[in-house]
Amino acid sequence: MQANAIAVLGAGSWGSALAIALARHQPVLLWSHSSDEIDALQRDRENRRYLPGIPFPEALQITGDLAQALEGSDEVLVVVPSHAFAAVLERLAALAPALPSLSWATKGFDPGTGRLLGEVVAHYLPKASLAVLSGPTFAAEVARGLPTAITVASDSPAHAQRLAARLRSESFRPYTSDDLVGVQVGGAAKNVMAIAAGISDGLGFGANARAALITRGLSEITRLGVALGGRQETFMGLAGLGDLVLTCTDDQSRNRRMGLALAAGQSIAEARAQIDQEVEGINTAQEVRRKALALGIEMPITEQTYRVLFEGLAPQEAVHNLLTRQPRAEGL
Repeated sequence: MQANAIAVLGAGSWGSALAIALARHQPVLLWSHSSDEIDALQRDRENRRYLPGIPFPEALQITGDLAQALEGSDEVLVVVPSHAFAAVLERLAALAPALPSLSWATKGFDPGTGRLLGEVVAHYLPKASLAVLSGPTFAAEVARGLPTAITVASDSPAHAQRLAARLRSESFRPYTSDDLVGVQVGGAAKNVMAIAAGISDGLGFGANARAALITRGLSEITRLGVALGGRQETFMGLAGLGDLVLTCTDDQSRNRRMGLALAAGQSIAEARAQIDQEVEGINTAQEVRRKALALGIEMPITEQTYRVLFEGLAPQEAVHNLLTRQPRAEGL
């Protein structure tokens, strides 16, 4: 591989989709920790599990050697699930402690600690500039080359512009931002609202209820994001409202499908087995609720979704609790 390749770490649906999109106009090294997954990707030249029928471009190469992925690239994009994020960063720091920059497209919080993923990166790579990619993106549509717009937020304008240039194509439009906190919170917390939207639709409450849930959900996410240091206007953009609308309204969303399954009476374990991919909103509901309580922020949709997921509250009862709350003035 050429030294100007971009290394994409994580070969799930989103990592594979980004690798495919990037490899249409530059060399890409796609890394996976799983030898079985590597063998299948190399043999089939497509990700048959998550993105069947979408062939890998010639410039996309697969590796299971993390050191090789780092040595052969000048840009690193981490796209592993949030529960594996810290472990991958620890390995990166051991192999390349002087890595000058790091980007990621994982949406979530660090499980257990509740840290933003940017805080995890800063812990392991304190000298690296940071950038996060987020926005309304379904993996299959990105992989197929359908029109998509995203946000690249960084603490370095040069890093943001460089990553945006690597991502840009006729069908992929990146916008830049310096609001790392806001973009991360929007991308993570919207998954909780998608579970709630799936529950509402699964119970047959209709389009009016869904629109109300999205609107009030945006207010909750914005309150949290601003309290954590994000800017209010970020939540009106692609990484906030755009991503929220997408994941709450289309059944390509794993989190929405989780809500639909819960409304149909399935257990979380049964729904997870059926979805067969990471459902980030489950862990995120726990972490967002913990942050909201610590900050004294009212997040009723998050609270009821958490209770369904972790306390066995019936979905019907959660909706009843929301509808019978004390009336109040509309606002953030």
